[in-house]
Amino acid sequence: MSEVKPFRPNLPTEIGSFQPQLRGAWRDDLKIWWREIDKVLLGLVAALMVIGTAAVAAASPATADRLSTSEVQLDEFKFLKAHLAWQFLGLAAMFGASLLTRDNARRLGIVLAAGMLALLFLVPLIGVEINGARRWIRLGMQFQPSEFLKPGFAILLAWILTWRLRDPNLPVVAFVSIIMGIIGILMMMQPNLGGTILFGGVWFVLILLSGVPLKRLGVFIGLAAAALTATYFLYDNARNRIDSFLSGGTAFDHVDLAERTLLAGGWTGSGLWLGMRKMNLPEAHTDYIFSVIGEEFGLLGCALVILLYLAVILRVLLRLIDEENLFILLAGAGLMTQIGGQAMINILVNLQLFPSKGMTLPLVSYGGSSTIAVCLTIGLLLAITRRNPFLDRETPGIWELARNQEEKKR
Repeated sequence: MSEVKPFRPNLPTEIGSFQPQLRGAWRDDLKIWWREIDKVLLGLVAALMVIGTAAVAAASPATADRLSTSEVQLDEFKFLKAHLAWQFLGLAAMFGASLLTRDNARRLGIVLAAGMLALLFLVPLIGVEINGARRWIRLGMQFQPSEFLKPGFAILLAWILTWRLRDPNLPVVAFVSIIMGIIGILMMMQPNLGGTILFGGVWFVLILLSGVPLKRLGVFIGLAAAALTATYFLYDNARNRIDSFLSGGTAFDHVDLAERTLLAGGWTGSGLWLGMRKMNLPEAHTDYIFSVIGEEFGLLGCALVILLYLAVILRVLLRLIDEENLFILLAGAGLMTQIGGQAMINILVNLQLFPSKGMTLPLVSYGGSSTIAVCLTIGLLLAITRRNPFLDRETPGIWELARNQEEKKR
């Protein structure tokens, strides 16, 4: 009788046979992503990042010269090189987040908000202090938890506000207001008034869209006004900046220097690396990058940047206006408010129309964790606004539902 040999599969061959299938599945996922992604919004974001690269290239020599000493002479393109590296990491985060499904984007936002809120509690205890503010934490790398909290905050609040669809009696507005209050207190302990105002703006937009009664809305506005008034009297840095803003400032104020730099280029600018006023401008590569754009690329260049931000906001609104999912509507509006609000504050500061807040221009300014966080925000926005162009809607969008409700009331 012949010996029965045990079955031994050719493992390398069998495992290797799956590789073409995996590659094919990956290519199919990319095709689906490209078909569903908002390519117009992606193009607008890419345009802002290209302008940001040119702006940081213009500002890098000024910042390197200001930070150089007699012992250490910094490379004039040090910050441009670092900016390109951070942009690469930011693009990777944006691409990875945009590949997520809507449900996974929601889960990531909630986990991100919970994790960063926990780290925000630790900032006053183990945070790193820079320029009199304790906003950074060092866990392998140094970053601001508040920057990564921004995208998670909008998604978390949107998720909580949709609980009302399952149980109309849930006090969801109270829940999100408590979360906002906790974050506001933790932010002011750093202190970070600009970030607190930005979080407050996102919170206000979301509760407004969720249908809060006018009486309760008036109470919230009154509480916010009282909080700002208390901040003026209790927060010395905020009081000094507001007083300087109201009094017109001096020739040595950062905001005044920024305005002079912005207007120095006229309509068409002095040309790349030909600006001179930027050399005296503090934080030329971050907070006051818009002024550097004004000097080297002119007021027309500044107008282009503003138009691109307005186009981003308009594009997101057009994408959401026919959305049938309440969570997507609220989360998209919150993420859009975060990006648009931060850009508006930065630009108004450079135009001397708002007190200095130490806030970067999203997608344009140099930044480490802030660049990655903003790109992650855009990636989540792209993920939740993904839509199959070949799928017909079976239900009306939020805008049509609201219009039908108004017609019924009449």
